[in-house]
Amino acid sequence: MSTTREITLGDAMKEALAEEMRRDEDVFLLGISIRAGTFLYTKGLVDEFGGKRVIDAPLAEPGNFGVAYGAAQEGLRPVLDWMYAGFSYFAGSEVFLQSGQYHFLHGSQHPLPLTMIGTCGVGRRVGNEHATLPYGALIHHPGLKVCLPSTPYDAKGLLKSAIRDNNPVFFLWHTSLMATKGHVPLEDYVVPLGVADVKRAGSDVTVLASGLQLHHSLKAAEALKDEISVEVIDPRSFEPFDLDCLLRSVEKTSRLVIVDEDYERAGFAAEVCALMMEKGYDLLDAPVKRVCHPNMPIPGGYIDAYSMPTPDRIEAAIREVCR
Repeated sequence: MSTTREITLGDAMKEALAEEMRRDEDVFLLGISIRAGTFLYTKGLVDEFGGKRVIDAPLAEPGNFGVAYGAAQEGLRPVLDWMYAGFSYFAGSEVFLQSGQYHFLHGSQHPLPLTMIGTCGVGRRVGNEHATLPYGALIHHPGLKVCLPSTPYDAKGLLKSAIRDNNPVFFLWHTSLMATKGHVPLEDYVVPLGVADVKRAGSDVTVLASGLQLHHSLKAAEALKDEISVEVIDPRSFEPFDLDCLLRSVEKTSRLVIVDEDYERAGFAAEVCALMMEKGYDLLDAPVKRVCHPNMPIPGGYIDAYSMPTPDRIEAAIREVCR
Protein backbone atom coordinates (compact mmCIF):
# COMPACT_ATOMS: atom_id res chain seq x y z
CA MET A 1 0.00 0.00 0.00
CA SER A 2 1.31 3.42 -0.95
CA THR A 3 2.06 5.78 1.93
CA THR A 4 1.65 9.47 1.22
CA ARG A 5 2.25 12.72 3.03
CA GLU A 6 1.51 16.32 2.14
CA ILE A 7 4.49 18.37 0.96
CA THR A 8 5.06 21.44 -1.19
CA LEU A 9 5.86 21.40 -4.89
CA GLY A 10 9.33 22.73 -4.09
CA ASP A 11 9.96 19.94 -1.59
CA ALA A 12 8.75 17.38 -4.14
CA MET A 13 11.29 18.69 -6.65
CA LYS A 14 14.05 18.56 -4.03
CA GLU A 15 13.18 14.96 -3.20
CA ALA A 16 13.28 14.04 -6.89
CA LEU A 17 16.72 15.59 -7.33
CA ALA A 18 18.16 14.01 -4.17
CA GLU A 19 16.73 10.57 -4.90
CA GLU A 20 17.99 10.55 -8.47
CA MET A 21 21.44 11.70 -7.36
CA ARG A 22 21.58 8.87 -4.82
CA ARG A 23 20.33 6.43 -7.43
CA ASP A 24 22.83 7.39 -10.12
CA GLU A 25 26.22 8.96 -9.43
CA ASP A 26 26.31 10.32 -12.98
CA VAL A 27 23.56 12.83 -12.10
CA PHE A 28 24.87 16.25 -11.10
CA LEU A 29 23.44 19.77 -10.79
CA LEU A 30 24.71 22.93 -12.44
CA GLY A 31 23.12 26.34 -12.07
CA ILE A 32 23.12 29.88 -10.79
CA SER A 33 23.03 30.19 -6.97
CA ILE A 34 21.89 26.59 -6.51
CA ARG A 35 24.15 26.01 -3.51
CA ALA A 36 22.61 28.99 -1.76
CA GLY A 37 19.16 27.67 -2.54
CA THR A 38 17.75 30.81 -4.14
CA PHE A 39 14.86 28.50 -4.93
CA LEU A 40 14.48 26.05 -2.06
CA TYR A 41 14.49 22.85 -4.10
CA THR A 42 18.31 22.96 -4.27
CA LYS A 43 18.96 24.24 -0.74
CA GLY A 44 21.20 21.91 1.26
CA LEU A 45 21.93 19.48 -1.57
CA VAL A 46 25.60 20.54 -1.63
CA ASP A 47 25.90 19.38 2.00
CA GLU A 48 25.05 15.82 1.00
CA PHE A 49 26.55 15.56 -2.46
CA GLY A 50 29.46 17.99 -2.34
CA GLY A 51 30.75 20.71 -4.61
CA LYS A 52 31.63 18.39 -7.48
CA ARG A 53 28.00 17.38 -7.98
CA VAL A 54 26.25 20.64 -7.01
CA ILE A 55 28.05 23.30 -9.02
CA ASP A 56 27.36 27.02 -8.79
CA ALA A 57 27.64 28.57 -12.25
CA PRO A 58 28.30 32.17 -13.35
CA LEU A 59 25.83 34.41 -15.13
CA ALA A 60 26.88 32.98 -18.48
CA GLU A 61 24.04 30.97 -19.97
CA PRO A 62 25.75 29.82 -23.22
CA GLY A 63 28.81 28.69 -21.23
CA ASN A 64 26.72 26.90 -18.61
CA PHE A 65 24.83 25.10 -21.33
CA GLY A 66 28.10 24.14 -22.99
CA VAL A 67 29.30 22.48 -19.79
CA ALA A 68 26.05 20.53 -19.42
CA TYR A 69 25.96 19.64 -23.12
CA GLY A 70 29.51 18.35 -23.11
CA ALA A 71 28.92 16.36 -19.92
CA ALA A 72 25.86 14.71 -21.46
CA GLN A 73 27.87 13.84 -24.56
CA GLU A 74 30.35 12.06 -22.30
CA GLY A 75 27.66 9.97 -20.63
CA LEU A 76 26.90 12.00 -17.50
CA ARG A 77 23.36 13.12 -16.67
CA PRO A 78 23.52 16.86 -15.98
CA VAL A 79 20.60 18.85 -14.58
CA LEU A 80 21.02 22.47 -15.70
CA ASP A 81 19.04 25.00 -13.66
CA TRP A 82 18.42 28.25 -15.52
CA MET A 83 16.76 29.76 -12.44
CA TYR A 84 14.20 31.54 -14.66
CA ALA A 85 13.24 29.60 -17.78
CA GLY A 86 13.33 32.75 -19.88
CA PHE A 87 17.08 32.98 -19.31
CA SER A 88 17.43 30.00 -21.65
CA TYR A 89 16.84 32.41 -24.53
CA PHE A 90 20.33 33.79 -23.92
CA ALA A 91 21.58 30.39 -25.10
CA GLY A 92 18.90 30.13 -27.76
CA SER A 93 20.87 28.47 -30.54
CA GLU A 94 22.26 25.85 -28.19
CA VAL A 95 18.95 25.09 -26.45
CA PHE A 96 16.47 25.36 -29.31
CA LEU A 97 18.55 24.04 -32.19
CA GLN A 98 21.56 21.99 -31.17
CA SER A 99 20.30 19.96 -28.21
CA GLY A 100 17.00 18.81 -29.70
CA GLN A 101 18.55 17.79 -33.03
CA TYR A 102 21.58 16.00 -31.57
CA HIS A 103 20.08 12.50 -31.39
CA PHE A 104 18.54 12.77 -34.87
CA LEU A 105 21.61 14.22 -36.56
CA HIS A 106 23.75 11.42 -35.17
CA GLY A 107 21.53 8.72 -36.66
CA SER A 108 19.99 7.85 -33.29
CA GLN A 109 23.36 6.44 -32.23
CA HIS A 110 24.16 8.88 -29.41
CA PRO A 111 21.80 9.86 -26.57
CA LEU A 112 21.97 13.25 -24.88
CA PRO A 113 20.65 12.85 -21.30
CA LEU A 114 20.26 16.53 -20.42
CA THR A 115 17.59 17.96 -18.10
CA MET A 116 16.94 21.70 -17.98
CA ILE A 117 14.93 23.31 -15.16
CA GLY A 118 13.46 26.80 -15.05
CA THR A 119 10.65 28.68 -13.40
CA CYS A 120 8.18 30.77 -15.36
CA GLY A 121 4.75 32.32 -15.16
CA VAL A 122 2.89 35.59 -15.06
CA GLY A 123 2.23 36.98 -11.60
CA ARG A 124 4.24 37.76 -8.46
CA ARG A 125 5.01 41.12 -10.08
CA VAL A 126 7.83 39.82 -12.26
CA GLY A 127 7.96 40.65 -15.92
CA ASN A 128 9.98 40.27 -19.09
CA GLU A 129 12.23 37.19 -19.23
CA HIS A 130 11.50 36.31 -15.58
CA ALA A 131 7.86 35.58 -16.37
CA THR A 132 8.19 34.27 -19.93
CA LEU A 133 6.71 30.82 -20.53
CA PRO A 134 8.90 29.37 -23.30
CA TYR A 135 7.08 26.11 -24.00
CA GLY A 136 5.40 27.46 -27.16
CA ALA A 137 8.84 28.16 -28.63
CA LEU A 138 10.39 24.98 -27.27
CA ILE A 139 7.87 22.61 -28.81
CA HIS A 140 8.45 24.23 -32.20
CA HIS A 141 11.90 22.61 -32.25
CA PRO A 142 11.86 18.82 -32.76
CA GLY A 143 13.72 16.63 -30.31
CA LEU A 144 12.98 18.60 -27.14
CA LYS A 145 10.59 17.18 -24.56
CA VAL A 146 8.79 19.78 -22.44
CA CYS A 147 6.72 19.38 -19.28
CA LEU A 148 5.08 21.57 -16.62
CA PRO A 149 3.64 20.09 -13.40
CA SER A 150 0.63 21.53 -11.62
CA THR A 151 0.84 19.49 -8.40
CA PRO A 152 3.61 18.24 -6.09
CA TYR A 153 2.84 14.64 -7.13
CA ASP A 154 3.34 15.46 -10.79
CA ALA A 155 6.40 17.63 -10.07
CA LYS A 156 8.31 14.79 -8.42
CA GLY A 157 7.23 12.15 -10.92
CA LEU A 158 7.88 14.26 -14.02
CA LEU A 159 11.27 15.45 -12.80
CA LYS A 160 12.36 11.86 -12.18
CA SER A 161 11.21 10.91 -15.68
CA ALA A 162 13.11 13.87 -17.12
CA ILE A 163 16.37 12.95 -15.40
CA ARG A 164 16.09 9.30 -16.47
CA ASP A 165 15.31 10.20 -20.08
CA ASN A 166 18.15 9.70 -22.54
CA ASN A 167 17.43 12.88 -24.48
CA PRO A 168 16.88 16.56 -23.63
CA VAL A 169 13.93 17.45 -21.41
CA PHE A 170 12.94 20.97 -20.35
CA PHE A 171 11.22 20.81 -16.96
CA LEU A 172 9.27 24.00 -16.29
CA TRP A 173 7.63 24.95 -13.02
CA HIS A 174 5.33 27.86 -12.23
CA THR A 175 6.72 30.47 -9.86
CA SER A 176 3.39 30.85 -8.05
CA LEU A 177 3.13 27.13 -7.24
CA MET A 178 6.34 26.45 -5.28
CA ALA A 179 4.52 26.53 -1.92
CA THR A 180 1.46 24.61 -3.19
CA LYS A 181 0.94 21.47 -1.10
CA GLY A 182 -0.27 18.06 -2.19
CA HIS A 183 -0.02 14.35 -1.45
CA VAL A 184 3.16 12.61 -2.60
CA PRO A 185 3.97 8.91 -2.05
CA LEU A 186 6.98 7.89 -0.01
CA GLU A 187 7.66 5.11 -2.49
CA ASP A 188 9.63 5.64 -5.67
CA TYR A 189 7.48 6.45 -8.71
CA VAL A 190 7.61 8.29 -12.01
CA VAL A 191 5.02 10.19 -14.06
CA PRO A 192 5.62 9.30 -17.72
CA LEU A 193 6.22 12.14 -20.14
CA GLY A 194 3.40 12.47 -22.65
CA VAL A 195 0.55 11.25 -20.46
CA ALA A 196 -2.18 13.78 -19.59
CA ASP A 197 -4.30 13.57 -16.45
CA VAL A 198 -8.02 14.26 -15.96
CA LYS A 199 -8.03 16.36 -12.80
CA ARG A 200 -11.83 16.75 -12.70
CA ALA A 201 -14.42 14.68 -14.57
CA GLY A 202 -17.29 16.40 -16.37
CA SER A 203 -19.73 16.00 -19.24
CA ASP A 204 -20.57 19.43 -20.73
CA VAL A 205 -17.24 21.04 -21.65
CA THR A 206 -13.54 20.18 -21.60
CA VAL A 207 -11.00 22.64 -20.22
CA LEU A 208 -7.32 22.04 -21.00
CA ALA A 209 -5.00 23.91 -18.64
CA SER A 210 -1.59 23.56 -17.00
CA GLY A 211 0.45 25.06 -14.17
CA LEU A 212 -1.25 27.84 -12.24
CA GLN A 213 -4.04 27.93 -14.82
CA LEU A 214 -4.98 24.36 -13.95
CA HIS A 215 -5.85 25.59 -10.47
CA HIS A 216 -7.71 28.62 -11.87
CA SER A 217 -9.68 26.28 -14.13
CA LEU A 218 -10.61 24.02 -11.22
CA LYS A 219 -11.90 27.07 -9.35
CA ALA A 220 -14.01 28.07 -12.35
CA ALA A 221 -15.34 24.52 -12.67
CA GLU A 222 -16.33 24.46 -9.02
CA ALA A 223 -18.09 27.83 -9.31
CA LEU A 224 -20.14 26.50 -12.24
CA LYS A 225 -20.85 23.03 -10.88
CA ASP A 226 -24.58 23.63 -10.36
CA GLU A 227 -25.18 24.62 -13.98
CA ILE A 228 -22.32 23.29 -16.15
CA SER A 229 -20.36 20.04 -15.73
CA VAL A 230 -16.72 20.89 -16.51
CA GLU A 231 -14.01 18.32 -17.24
CA VAL A 232 -10.52 19.68 -16.52
CA ILE A 233 -7.48 18.07 -18.15
CA ASP A 234 -3.85 18.75 -17.28
CA PRO A 235 -1.59 17.94 -20.27
CA ARG A 236 1.45 17.74 -17.95
CA SER A 237 3.63 17.45 -21.08
CA PHE A 238 3.51 19.80 -24.05
CA GLU A 239 5.85 17.53 -26.01
CA PRO A 240 5.04 14.73 -26.28
CA PHE A 241 1.39 15.80 -26.07
CA ASP A 242 -1.36 13.35 -25.15
CA LEU A 243 -3.84 14.17 -27.92
CA ASP A 244 -5.73 10.90 -27.42
CA CYS A 245 -6.74 11.89 -23.89
CA LEU A 246 -8.04 15.24 -25.14
CA LEU A 247 -9.98 13.66 -28.02
CA ARG A 248 -11.62 11.14 -25.68
CA SER A 249 -12.76 13.99 -23.45
CA VAL A 250 -14.08 16.18 -26.28
CA GLU A 251 -15.90 13.18 -27.74
CA LYS A 252 -17.83 13.12 -24.46
CA THR A 253 -18.29 16.86 -23.91
CA SER A 254 -18.31 18.22 -27.52
CA ARG A 255 -16.82 21.54 -26.37
CA LEU A 256 -13.29 22.74 -25.61
CA VAL A 257 -11.74 25.70 -23.80
CA ILE A 258 -7.94 25.98 -23.80
CA VAL A 259 -6.41 28.04 -21.00
CA ASP A 260 -2.83 29.01 -21.77
CA GLU A 261 -0.85 31.57 -19.80
CA ASP A 262 1.56 31.99 -22.72
CA TYR A 263 1.06 34.56 -25.47
CA GLU A 264 -2.00 33.91 -27.61
CA ARG A 265 -0.25 34.37 -30.98
CA ALA A 266 1.23 31.13 -32.36
CA GLY A 267 1.38 29.50 -28.92
CA PHE A 268 0.53 26.11 -27.46
CA ALA A 269 -3.18 26.92 -27.44
CA ALA A 270 -3.06 27.73 -31.16
CA GLU A 271 -1.34 24.41 -31.84
CA VAL A 272 -4.01 22.49 -29.93
CA CYS A 273 -6.72 24.36 -31.86
CA ALA A 274 -5.10 23.22 -35.12
CA LEU A 275 -4.90 19.64 -33.89
CA MET A 276 -8.59 19.70 -32.97
CA MET A 277 -9.52 20.98 -36.44
CA GLU A 278 -7.49 18.19 -38.06
CA LYS A 279 -8.26 15.30 -35.71
CA GLY A 280 -11.43 16.19 -33.83
CA TYR A 281 -13.51 18.60 -35.90
CA ASP A 282 -16.54 16.29 -36.04
CA LEU A 283 -16.52 16.00 -32.24
CA LEU A 284 -17.15 19.72 -31.68
CA ASP A 285 -20.54 21.39 -31.29
CA ALA A 286 -19.01 24.86 -30.80
CA PRO A 287 -15.82 26.66 -31.82
CA VAL A 288 -12.78 26.09 -29.62
CA LYS A 289 -12.25 28.99 -27.21
CA ARG A 290 -8.84 30.20 -26.04
CA VAL A 291 -8.11 32.08 -22.82
CA CYS A 292 -4.52 33.34 -23.11
CA HIS A 293 -2.19 36.18 -22.29
CA PRO A 294 -2.68 38.83 -25.00
CA ASN A 295 -0.02 39.30 -27.65
CA MET A 296 1.80 42.04 -25.75
CA PRO A 297 4.96 42.20 -23.63
CA ILE A 298 4.66 41.27 -19.97
CA PRO A 299 5.19 44.45 -17.94
CA GLY A 300 7.03 44.21 -14.63
CA GLY A 301 5.53 45.20 -11.29
CA TYR A 302 1.92 45.17 -12.44
CA ILE A 303 -1.28 43.85 -10.92
CA ASP A 304 -1.37 40.12 -11.60
CA ALA A 305 -4.90 40.05 -13.02
CA TYR A 306 -4.22 42.85 -15.50
CA SER A 307 -3.65 40.58 -18.49
CA MET A 308 -3.28 36.95 -17.41
CA PRO A 309 -6.09 34.37 -17.48
CA THR A 310 -8.12 34.40 -14.26
CA PRO A 311 -10.90 32.18 -12.88
CA ASP A 312 -13.44 34.84 -13.88
CA ARG A 313 -12.18 34.94 -17.48
CA ILE A 314 -12.13 31.16 -17.66
CA GLU A 315 -15.66 31.00 -16.30
CA ALA A 316 -16.82 33.51 -18.92
CA ALA A 317 -15.21 31.44 -21.69
CA ILE A 318 -16.92 28.28 -20.46
CA ARG A 319 -20.29 30.02 -20.43
CA GLU A 320 -19.69 31.30 -23.96
CA VAL A 321 -19.01 27.87 -25.50
CA CYS A 322 -21.89 26.28 -23.58
CA ARG A 323 -24.63 28.75 -24.41
